Amino acid sequence: MSAILVFQILVIVITLAFAAYLITDIVQNKETLKGKHWVSLTFAGVITQFFDTLGIGSYGTLSAWFKIGKAVPDKLIPGTLNTCTVVTCAFMTLAYTTTIDVEIPTLIVPVVCSTIGAFLGAGLVSKLPVKQIRLGLGFALIIVAFVIMAGLVGWMPGGGAEIGLSAGKLVILGILAFILGALMTIGIGIYAPMMAIVYLMGLSPYVAFPLMMGSCAFLIPAAGIRFIRESRKQKHETYDRKAAITVNFIGCIGVAVAVFIVKSIPLTALKWVVIGVLCYTAILLIRNAFIQSEADKVGEKGETASAAIAE
Repeated sequence: MSAILVFQILVIVITLAFAAYLITDIVQNKETLKGKHWVSLTFAGVITQFFDTLGIGSYGTLSAWFKIGKAVPDKLIPGTLNTCTVVTCAFMTLAYTTTIDVEIPTLIVPVVCSTIGAFLGAGLVSKLPVKQIRLGLGFALIIVAFVIMAGLVGWMPGGGAEIGLSAGKLVILGILAFILGALMTIGIGIYAPMMAIVYLMGLSPYVAFPLMMGSCAFLIPAAGIRFIRESRKQKHETYDRKAAITVNFIGCIGVAVAVFIVKSIPLTALKWVVIGVLCYTAILLIRNAFIQSEADKVGEKGETASAAIAE
């Protein structure tokens, strides 16, 4: 049995365990499936997971869709995001590890290290200034996008086409993946940074896709089960079950289409796609940094006013 097959079996086992846990909770709470928004959530699943498979990420687009369409209450969005994309992420992982060649150590190291980072690094990262992290990462992604573009237009060497790393580079990749896993706990996605790391290390841009999806295939189910368990324990809703059904299962249609597109894109065109993803993510990070900063100021003013009233 090949190492890739063992990896895929682990992904399937974890996903089936999550799916069983999710379906059991849904069956026990069938009354929450009543109401509208089924059509909106179906479109959300197909469209957002299509772009997620291209590496753009879906948490931001899903959040916007849920809020604009009033399909999911604001208080349920965090739990919904962590429960509605587990199956589609597993599908992406299986598809990319089947269609894209990558050496098994180069696949396993970031998956394991990012998972460990998410669990062990969360406490440390939560104490760091989120604004500065977002700004730094945002500008770093813009620089990497420029480097890739410079290679495409002939200003400098155009990156590599390797499918595996040497032992020394694997150590560096593991450390960076650990950091990215920890950063995911404060809402900074792993997709675009992983694309940048893959490119800068001389790997083929194609390799980024199984690495990105493989990491999330182990991270997201753990978070999703935590939200479902919390819902059972506290006897109140922590996620939207209609969204969990539609995005998880119907969203696989969007995944299948996108995987075919990525596999069919010539390397040069794929590099332009990567540039677009990096720039899009960088703009979001920088924008969110300033939005969060303004929100903090408003919060501080509110606290000051409340204190004055109390006095």
